[in-house]
Amino acid sequence: MPAAEESYGVNKVVDNICQLSPDLLTEACQHILTYLQGQTRGVDSAEISDRFQRAGVRLDHEALQNVIRFLMLTFRSAGKSVLSGDELVSRLEEGSNKWPKASLRVLHRLWSEHGASVRAQQEVQAVLSIGQLVDMQWKLGMAVSSDTCRSLNSPYVSLLLKIAEPSGHICHRSFEMTVPQFQNFHKQFKEMAAVMETV
Repeated sequence: MPAAEESYGVNKVVDNICQLSPDLLTEACQHILTYLQGQTRGVDSAEISDRFQRAGVRLDHEALQNVIRFLMLTFRSAGKSVLSGDELVSRLEEGSNKWPKASLRVLHRLWSEHGASVRAQQEVQAVLSIGQLVDMQWKLGMAVSSDTCRSLNSPYVSLLLKIAEPSGHICHRSFEMTVPQFQNFHKQFKEMAAVMETV
């Protein structure tokens, strides 16, 4: 991406952040920092969006996602570079001259309070960079047409997995199994649970 386009993109995100009061920016950053410290399984952008709307801040979905990504990337980068609060603010000011002082004070304070915890969690995640299972739902159905079932009107199990990826995004994966496949899957889960209890 050319420097002019990158600068325009950063300035656009900063313009959107400028719409946030210090309290609203603090809340959004705390969601992100809580995730980066390993205390939650992801950043719930719908919750942040609802909070913004209740406060009268109207950002479309893409703009909100860009703000969240920018803040997350800023904190992750500060953690990897072992930046102090002052160094973080200096880098932000180098990237855009549109930052309001109140926003920079919020980011400085939050990073000074939580930066060490974020760095510690990054070291742990570097070792264990796999997704985490957040939720699993299943339902039993009857096959009307299928590539894997030999005959129609045979039962199947539909699984929906909710997974928190290392990036922080929560994704959904779904698949279907025959009843014998599901029974084997269940047996393997029970065996894993038994092994984990001994650890």
